[in-house]
Amino acid sequence: MRHSPGQLLRHATVGVLALASMWTSGGYAAAAPPAPEADSLTFAQRYAALQHGGIVRAANTSITCRVQAPSCSGTQAGGSGVNGDFDMFYVDVDRDPNTYNSSRAEVRLPAGARVTYARLYWGGNLRVGEQKPTADNGRVLIAEPGGEYKEVLADTVVGHRVTDSADAFQASADVTALVRDSAPGLYTVAQVNVAAGGSAAGAWGGWTLVVAYEDPAEPLRHLSLWDGFTPLRSRAAELRLQGMEFAAGAGGRVGMVAYNGDRGTTGDSLTLTAGSGSTPLSGPADPRGDVLNSTIGGPAAASPARVPAYGNTLGYDSDVFDVPGGMPRAGDQATVRLASERDDAWAGVLFAAVDARR
Repeated sequence: MRHSPGQLLRHATVGVLALASMWTSGGYAAAAPPAPEADSLTFAQRYAALQHGGIVRAANTSITCRVQAPSCSGTQAGGSGVNGDFDMFYVDVDRDPNTYNSSRAEVRLPAGARVTYARLYWGGNLRVGEQKPTADNGRVLIAEPGGEYKEVLADTVVGHRVTDSADAFQASADVTALVRDSAPGLYTVAQVNVAAGGSAAGAWGGWTLVVAYEDPAEPLRHLSLWDGFTPLRSRAAELRLQGMEFAAGAGGRVGMVAYNGDRGTTGDSLTLTAGSGSTPLSGPADPRGDVLNSTIGGPAAASPARVPAYGNTLGYDSDVFDVPGGMPRAGDQATVRLASERDDAWAGVLFAAVDARR
């Protein structure tokens, strides 16, 4: 490790406390102190809208296995390894000597779409072969397509939980102004506070940018974004869509972000319940019963470019799922539930875009 993020954050600020994070003609608002921390955060709604449009996400990992390990290349390509099997080191694609981790992913929006909300989430394990300072949990760097790095500070309480085997956190910030005013393409996120090395629990870390958009050419949809920081072995994370009009068979997509899910450790599920009907969600990269399997996946149209594009992200999940056959029942409420029976994982984000009843 060459430098800590606290030494390197050097550009104008994007994410600050909500009342101060206003776009001005001269740049971004002045920096505010990092948000305070709590050992867990109950899931709560962050954003909701009824509009023609949808939700997209860009995501990538910040750490991977060392390429010197004999099985590393096969695991990165989509093999069955888990983070606790490897000595882990940083992904760093930006060729900037002042950053020790960086990765890229594409925000892919329909032509003519207007961004209505964007939020950046990042998190990792601070204690593996090294111990990272908790003071840097609430800071990262982001560069829009073709742009320079800008400092992002978490604008709400940071989830941070210490266990016998890990020191885990998630932070987030509103970056709507940046994404709305940027061209389409690859975003780069650097300096995610994640520790390298090896341990039984393993290293993990990454980032996800969730973007809600309005597009008159698309169906009218209920959009909902929820976040928190919840250990899944002791409780489930839930997103509740209430007071909304859903038609039977309404189409939709559901997304989630979670930390430290191991490929091959079954017993974890993402379930959509509407009325008396429940539907377990799965996808091309996320088999039913093992959705916490270290993937950044989704339907082809919901899987934009990444650099690097590892098939096994070794402890970081950011996935999008189609609702197969549409909503199982009509009604005015639905629940998305993420749970794990065996993985020592943390849930961070749930979101949904579901067709509204006309």
